Amino acid sequence: MNNDRSPLLEARGIWKYFGPESQRVEVLKGVEFTLHRGEMAALLGVSGSGKSTLLQIMGGLDRPSEGSVCVDGENLFALSADRAAEFRNRRIGFVYQSHRLLPEFTALENVMMPLLIARTPRKRAAAEAALLLDEVGLSHRFEHRPGQMSGGEQQRVAIARALVTGPGLLLADEPTGNLDRKTALEVFRILRTLNTKRGLACLMVTHNPELAVDLDRRLHLVEGLLTEETEAGVP
Repeated sequence: MNNDRSPLLEARGIWKYFGPESQRVEVLKGVEFTLHRGEMAALLGVSGSGKSTLLQIMGGLDRPSEGSVCVDGENLFALSADRAAEFRNRRIGFVYQSHRLLPEFTALENVMMPLLIARTPRKRAAAEAALLLDEVGLSHRFEHRPGQMSGGEQQRVAIARALVTGPGLLLADEPTGNLDRKTALEVFRILRTLNTKRGLACLMVTHNPELAVDLDRRLHLVEGLLTEETEAGVP
């Protein structure tokens, strides 16, 4: 695990709004926070509060109306389009509620994909993908396609794919939302173990209080404003 406690993710003055000034709809209002290596934080809020929008901005997939996001010291919105895409592929992992696996490819091929996009030699990509699948307990599923696996297994493949390039930041949007309680807890434990082992900075959107309470920090997004829960459980 990386013991460097410098911020991996820094969000400064993040605003997101739509429409002309007279009719402006404000989704995010000056959001600021940092996330360190080794930290796993829950992002909580009611539906429509802007959680997914904030996560997309943190990963450079959407631009804020104002503000900056730095990942490992790199300002995401100062990069060219090509450089930003390369940076995301190498340095930021994404896991969604829906696994988004390619149905025509095997588990191994799905996990290899980010490395192949980065022009990693196929043999090396296969070896690294196999190691990740083994870490998530799927060494017996290398040649299975998504349709041949359970929902929990598919999500574990998605986690392996998100981490195969060795990113420092993992962004997870309701990664257990489509799973039953037992499977959700299994997938969460895998995420927690990998986060600790790899010294990731992880921001996870969740509506599950059972999972949120076990994370290092709990951030609440309410009417566009971000607050952090105190030890007493009060935002």
